Amino acid sequence: MDKEKIISSLKQGMSILWNFVRKYFLIFWRVLKRYWKRYQITKWIIAIVLFIMLISSIYLTIIAKTSHVKNLQSNLSRSTVIYDQSGKKAGKLYAQKGTYVSSNNISPNIRNAIIATEDRNFYHEHGFSVKGYARAILLALKNRILHDNQISSGGSTISQQLAKNTFLSQQQTLSRKFKELFISIEIENIYSKKQIITMYMNNSYFGNGVYGVQDASRKYFGMDAKDLPVQDAATLAGMLQNPSNNPIDHPEAAKARRNVVLALMGETGKIPENQVKLYQSKPMEVRDDLDDQNGYKYPYYFDAVIDEAINQYGLSEKQIMNDGYKIYTTLNQQQQQSFQSEFKDSSLFPGNGADGQKVQAASIAVNPKNGGVQAVVGGRGDTVFRGYNRATDMRRQPGSALKPISVYTPALENGFSYDSMLNNKLQSYGKNNYTPQNFSQTYSGKVPMFKAVAQSLNAPAVWTLNKIGVDKGYDSVQSFGLPLTKKDKNLSLALGGLTTGVSPQQMAGAYTAFANQGKLSQPFYITKIVDSTGKMIASHDTKTSQIISADTAREMTSMLIDVFKPGGTSASGKPSGYEVAGKTGTTEDDSSGDNRAVRDWWVIGYTPDVVVASWEGFDNANSDNHLEISSGSNSINTLFKNQMEDILPYTEQNQFKVKDAATRYAQKQQQQDESYLGDDDSSNNTVDGIKDKLGQVSQKASEVAHNLVDGVKSFLGQ
Repeated sequence: MDKEKIISSLKQGMSILWNFVRKYFLIFWRVLKRYWKRYQITKWIIAIVLFIMLISSIYLTIIAKTSHVKNLQSNLSRSTVIYDQSGKKAGKLYAQKGTYVSSNNISPNIRNAIIATEDRNFYHEHGFSVKGYARAILLALKNRILHDNQISSGGSTISQQLAKNTFLSQQQTLSRKFKELFISIEIENIYSKKQIITMYMNNSYFGNGVYGVQDASRKYFGMDAKDLPVQDAATLAGMLQNPSNNPIDHPEAAKARRNVVLALMGETGKIPENQVKLYQSKPMEVRDDLDDQNGYKYPYYFDAVIDEAINQYGLSEKQIMNDGYKIYTTLNQQQQQSFQSEFKDSSLFPGNGADGQKVQAASIAVNPKNGGVQAVVGGRGDTVFRGYNRATDMRRQPGSALKPISVYTPALENGFSYDSMLNNKLQSYGKNNYTPQNFSQTYSGKVPMFKAVAQSLNAPAVWTLNKIGVDKGYDSVQSFGLPLTKKDKNLSLALGGLTTGVSPQQMAGAYTAFANQGKLSQPFYITKIVDSTGKMIASHDTKTSQIISADTAREMTSMLIDVFKPGGTSASGKPSGYEVAGKTGTTEDDSSGDNRAVRDWWVIGYTPDVVVASWEGFDNANSDNHLEISSGSNSINTLFKNQMEDILPYTEQNQFKVKDAATRYAQKQQQQDESYLGDDDSSNNTVDGIKDKLGQVSQKASEVAHNLVDGVKSFLGQ
């Protein structure tokens, strides 16, 4: 009963509410109709919609007309050339990052397979498909209602895909879709169907960093694009929608997709339907025969060149890849080839971590006189275009490799000398009782500075920084061009404990000051850029800064030579037949619980002609993935030794103008010993002289006495 009353009350309330709303809605509707007719709102809405469409069309047309579509074919076939330090051609940068070939050098089988799968009406449409666009718009509206402004798929024609790949981002938005439409129409207005399909085939991505049908044919089948048979052409066409399903990475998926494409080719009459099963039964024979000798053969170096052109000279990646520049660099091809060869030699590196993670590494070679980067490798294993470069992008703590910069250089400039005696004791500092320890856990009480450097002792380094003041060490590090934060202003700076860390390139740049008589050189890659008309649009202005005195640089070099002598931390890293100076660095991996676990290994070494900085470690160090002192030390030193032995024979082989500190110290001690012996001889000579004089006096006295006796005897008549 109560339930019926409630329902009745609700009905009554709803009726009252509806009558109230209806009354005022009718009033509103009459007023709206009156004003709608009076002010012709329908016409205004139509006019506004048409105006928006007109403005949008004008905007999109301007975008299409200013996209330089008329230069598309020449840009795709034109390459930017990179030259080395001698002006010799080192490689090419392609817009599509692959080898461009003409239509005559592409098998008709590839063209037929692509048209059958990607755009069956290619020859009968003007850049877009009405059905395809209607389907894409419906999907877009559906996703808009669901609060998603993205299209899950589209009805893109080959012309639209070419427009997207060459002029637009890969973001699947409605705005991008309309831009794609107008640009594709412009492409159709300028180019023939044959030209469009040729550009598309040269511009498409086929996985494993391969662009274009020519490089894809060589990568997967070991033959040129003009020789590709039907079944292999179908394989390439099948990879366009999902390049990861390629014959190398996923052979089964690639074969399944190939067979689908072959079936589509049969349906569209590209091959006889009675031969489809014959082609589908053929095995997939994969042979990687891609030789990139004239292309992107120095990936880390070329990536760094592109980054510098963008960041230093304001060019875009699209300009660099499309506009046919000549970029002159400081590249030394012999050094670069040596680096790349060494990084492929797994015997020079420790084994993988417990989870299979590979030990990574990075190396860079810099000319200390001007900062020109001569070689760089930013990792082990496969590379990707403009990928992560550990030599330039990575930031890791430098460990003891920072000591010459943060401690010993400012110490030399504040009254210390290479043989000054430093405290080598276990002691604590400050309120936090910071207690640095030597790795050996032994302490001699006192140690000369050059031995503390060569043996990389921690206790003397911290004691010295505390003695001269942390501010001086902090300022010194900054003057060497290394980035610091305010948190770094503490005694751990002596041992390379930095908040942000440094890259191998930054460390190599810092050490140029020691190799170049105190003058700091900033690393760079590009000497000049010339455009396709021959006009120089950018050039490098080499500048060096005298950050420390030549005497200080010489004294530091004297001590750093001992690092590669017996007893030094990189004695095994000394290149045979050459004298080098430098410093090692390690950082502990506290997360492992192993006191011998190391997160980073560094060696920075130099001669007057070249500075080489090398790093080893895991990208993600943990209890399972870390270096061990016994193995890591040998590997980084062995790598550095090999690098220097490959590089130094081709340098000017200038020698240091100072002896190693240990030899100087020994000679100084010998001179002091000889001086003491000289003083003893002088004393002996003085005594002997006195004895001689006394002897002479005694002899004279004896003679006088004899003469006197003889005179007396004569006087007495005797």
